[in-house]
Amino acid sequence: MTIQGIDLSVIWGVIIAFGLMMYVIMDGFDLGLGILFPLISDSRERDVMMNTVAPVWDGNETWAVLGAAALYGAFPLAYSVILEALYLPLVLVLAGLIFRGVAFEFRFKAEAHKRHLWDKAFIGGSVLATFFQGVAIGTYINGIPVLDRQFAGSGWDWLAPFPLLCGVGLLLTYALLGSTWLLIKTDGMLEARMRHYSRPLAYLLALVIVLICAWTAWLHDDIAQRWFGAGHVLRSVLIAVLAVAAVVVVQKALRKRHSHLPFMAVVGLVFLGYLGLAISIWPNIVPPAITLWQAAAPLTSQLFALIGALFIIPIILGYTFWSYHVFRGKVLPGDAYH
Repeated sequence: MTIQGIDLSVIWGVIIAFGLMMYVIMDGFDLGLGILFPLISDSRERDVMMNTVAPVWDGNETWAVLGAAALYGAFPLAYSVILEALYLPLVLVLAGLIFRGVAFEFRFKAEAHKRHLWDKAFIGGSVLATFFQGVAIGTYINGIPVLDRQFAGSGWDWLAPFPLLCGVGLLLTYALLGSTWLLIKTDGMLEARMRHYSRPLAYLLALVIVLICAWTAWLHDDIAQRWFGAGHVLRSVLIAVLAVAAVVVVQKALRKRHSHLPFMAVVGLVFLGYLGLAISIWPNIVPPAITLWQAAAPLTSQLFALIGALFIIPIILGYTFWSYHVFRGKVLPGDAYH
């Protein structure tokens, strides 16, 4: 749908993609801390880990809310079909986020002998939310069957090997984001441990990415054509080369004890994966058959919502940059942001 030559459906697609990408990156390292928690036994180091995100963790989730609200307002058909197809995984994601959020707040208030219970809730919530986010992404890539504009599959379609592998892949992604984030925010033994864990995590993630890409191309001829068809090969090769370069940069930066570069390289790798996903499904918003334009809300609804979004998004961006600027620098034992 266009107004004066401007395609509002494409604009809304970009807004949703941007919001979800921001969520994956910013709440990714946040959830990654919970995934890494079992590797750290010292309670003071766990305090430091949580304090690195204490001022910003709840604001990170604003991007998920923005993406979901934008999908509901701009593409109501896609919203209804996707939620029906992914109902149980998304409920488990929300349950994990609730467990994690409650544990985050109550851990610092609990008596010392009960704190381990909230640590377990933080770990469980982080793993649950992350794994089922990956499962939801894998189910989405696999395709959602639609008949007469309604979901025509089973509520258990997500319980398949490919989505489960995507869940494992996202666990590794968030763990690597979390470990490289801690290189920026911590010093001493904790920083050394994270540098040690980041190297195998990067290799494991690279392996899982290769498996997921190969499996996707094998399962879906249409996606394989978008990757390797005439005119598309060079683009795919460029993305693959950049992904390999990102992994190499991570490893070299870890060896040279850079603080910020490993995290930036991992963010670049995540962005390349996100770009590959966009290429794989474009122009569908509900793969394999419903396009942006078929799922779009009326023009007036998209335009009305866009006016509000043009005010809200700069405010969210401004608050995000301001909060990270204010709480920049290393977090030391004894610092309290909770």
